[in-house]
Amino acid sequence: MENLENKNLQEGEMTKEIEEKTAQLPSKVFLCAAITAMIGAAALKCVGHKHSALFVGQWVAPFLLFGIYNKIVKTQGHDQQDNKNG
Repeated sequence: MENLENKNLQEGEMTKEIEEKTAQLPSKVFLCAAITAMIGAAALKCVGHKHSALFVGQWVAPFLLFGIYNKIVKTQGHDQQDNKNG
């Protein structure tokens, strides 16, 4: 049981570090990356690279999700449990 609790603490610390790093990026970065992926996919499709266009086009949703995560981290901060503890 003790190992499981330690694992959760370590995972929380890693999450805090990731949140601190991603919060430094402006949300605009992720939106621009998504738009660039859309334009790149359209350009690849126009030149006849169908499979590459599909591959690049699939990047749009993850970039937008990263942007949402970034915005949540900036507005909400760390877990509610961390706010209660200190």
